Amino acid sequence: MTSTPGVTDDVESKPCRTFILASRASKLAQIQTNIVRDALQAAFPSLSFETSFMSTEGDKNQSQALYLLGGKALWTKELEIALKDGAVDMLVHSLKDVPTILPDGCEIGAILEREDAIDSLVVKQGLPYRNLDDLPDGSVIGTSSVRRVAQLRRTFPRLQFMDVRGNLNTRLAKLDAPEGPFTALILAKAGLVRLGMGDRITDNLDAPVLYHAVSQGALAVEIRTGDSRVRELCEALTHGETQWKCLAERAMLRKLEGGCSVPVGVTTSLTHVESEQAGLRSGLLQITGCVTSIDGSLHVQDTLAETVQSPEEAERLGNKLATLLIDNGAGAILEDVGRDRAKRANEAKEK
Repeated sequence: MTSTPGVTDDVESKPCRTFILASRASKLAQIQTNIVRDALQAAFPSLSFETSFMSTEGDKNQSQALYLLGGKALWTKELEIALKDGAVDMLVHSLKDVPTILPDGCEIGAILEREDAIDSLVVKQGLPYRNLDDLPDGSVIGTSSVRRVAQLRRTFPRLQFMDVRGNLNTRLAKLDAPEGPFTALILAKAGLVRLGMGDRITDNLDAPVLYHAVSQGALAVEIRTGDSRVRELCEALTHGETQWKCLAERAMLRKLEGGCSVPVGVTTSLTHVESEQAGLRSGLLQITGCVTSIDGSLHVQDTLAETVQSPEEAERLGNKLATLLIDNGAGAILEDVGRDRAKRANEAKEK
C-alpha cells in the first residue's frame, strides 16, 4: 500500500466518528471487508471502523446463469443505495464484480494490492487428475463464467461445461458430492486463498491457457463522491501498480461490454517502474486482451505496451486496446453474444 505524506495525521486530527464498511454477506465478502477494515485500523489507530453486511440480488438469485442475469449491478445496487443514503461510509468489493460505470454519486476510492489474478482448477476429491489435459473426454467442468467456458472450449473441445452457482463452500460441496455431475471446477485463485482453501487447488490456469477476468484478484473500496474525509482515508490503502493495471483493464472492458457479462479475458504487467514519494511516476504498461465467441470458434487477441505516467494514461491505453480489438473482429463477436443472451433469456422466461 502507498500513502500520501501527512494524510494520516490530518485525518486523525479531525473530530472522531465511526466509519462503517459494508459488503455482501458471503463468507468471502466478510473476509475481504475485514482485510480492508484491519488495514484502515492499522493506518489510523485512533479512528473507529465497523462492518455491516447484506445480501444482494445477485446473492439471492442462485438458480439462473450469470450470463443471463446481465449486468454486475446485481451485486452492488443495494449496497450503493445504503452508501448514497449515508447509512454506510465505504463499500468493499471484489473489483471484478464492480460495473465499469458507477452510479452518479459513487466513485472508487481505493484499489488495494492485487492477489494472484489467475484462475485455478479444483478437481473432485478422490480423483487422480492433476490438470485439464488429464481429464477424460466428456468430463464436466463447473463454472459460472462465460469467459472461462469460451476460452477453454477453444483448447479443450472434448470437455463439457456446466453452470454452477453459490458461494465457494456451496460450489465445492456440489463438486465433491459422490453422485454430482462435476469432475472439476474452475475458480478464482484469490478467493480460494483468502478463504484458506488454497490446498484445494489442483492446477493454476495462466495465460495463454486462460486469460483472467478484468480486475480479478483486486479489492476496491467504493465511496460517496465528494466525501473528502473518506477519500483521504482511502489514499492510505491504494496500491499504485495495481491501480494502474486495473484501471487500464476496466477502461478496455468499459468500451467492450455495454454493461453485461461478456467473454473478455486479460493479462497486464507494469515494469520499469519509477516511483517518487507521492507514488508512481512512470512505468511500462503492457496489456493483452481477448474476446472469444461462446462456442470457442472465434478468438480475437491483441497486445499494446506504452510507458504511462498517470492513471489517466493507463486508462487511455486500455481504451486504445479495446478499439483495436473491435476493429479486428471483437465487435462482431460481442454482437453475437448479445443476440445469444437475449434469445436464451427469452427461452428461460417461457419455461
